[in-house]
Amino acid sequence: MSYTVASVTTRRGLAAVDALLSRCGLRRDPLADYTCGVYDQEDVLCATGSCCGATLRCLAVDDACRGEGLMNLVVSHLCEVQAARGNTRLFLYTKPQSAGFFEDLGFYEVARTDEVAFLENRKTGFADWLSQLHRADVPREQTACVVMNANPLTRGHRYLLETACANAQAVHVFVLSEEYGPISAAVRKRLVALGTADLPKVILHDSGPYIVSAATFPSYFLKQDQQASQVHAQLDLAVFERIARQLNIGARYVGEEPFSQVTRLYNQILTQELPKMGIACRVVPRLEVEGEPVSASRVRSLLQQGDLKQVRKLVPNSTFSFFTQYSL
Repeated sequence: MSYTVASVTTRRGLAAVDALLSRCGLRRDPLADYTCGVYDQEDVLCATGSCCGATLRCLAVDDACRGEGLMNLVVSHLCEVQAARGNTRLFLYTKPQSAGFFEDLGFYEVARTDEVAFLENRKTGFADWLSQLHRADVPREQTACVVMNANPLTRGHRYLLETACANAQAVHVFVLSEEYGPISAAVRKRLVALGTADLPKVILHDSGPYIVSAATFPSYFLKQDQQASQVHAQLDLAVFERIARQLNIGARYVGEEPFSQVTRLYNQILTQELPKMGIACRVVPRLEVEGEPVSASRVRSLLQQGDLKQVRKLVPNSTFSFFTQYSL
């Protein structure tokens, strides 16, 4: 039987994709920016897959069509789409039991949990990324780490970093590299660099594609948001354990979360699991200004409202100076 691969954009077509994914125990990722389908001679959808940035997601083949090589068609097509976008370094999320199949298609495992496997199309991609990270020549017990979105850098972030610096000789700071939200990754990293210029213990890194935020974690194969938070934390830990070994990290600092239940659960899992790896988890109380916890979401809201007077109270001078020159 011959098959045709085509992009899916119509409401009817996407409904068929949703139905196929549902039969396979999946759901369409709302962040997907391209979806394709494989159709038989009667125009029946037999397989599907999507792109989200440089990742492949939501890959599924109808049970009745297994053994026909349709997943190869989907992955080949999506790789062509990515190549046309200029993306040659690709990443893939799948269920662990399917990881071996994608390894046969040229993908290599980065990390896995019981629920998700994370793969890339470069055999030594993660190892090469780890090897270029700058390692501080200080004892492990004096080496700390902070992972932050810094969207944008607030006085709360600054307080977290100051606390880490007060208790360590070197603090590795990873700024999430994802392009998600109104403030670009390049701007966020620049603001962190400006806002920590007087903290010589800070060693600044991009997170690259390996540290994934809750906002872009692929939860389409999980049934509940709480489960997604748990699996996200577990995958983060699987990746972070190798980063910690590379950089000799002995402690990870996280900010207390008074607003988001999802982030609180994430912090709880880090607090429970990091010590099992020999890494301390330090939860730092959230900085308050005028009796209210400082949050980046509030700063973004105030920026959109044009309320620079209130913004000034919540961000370092370097962040404030930037936003008086540029707007969202």
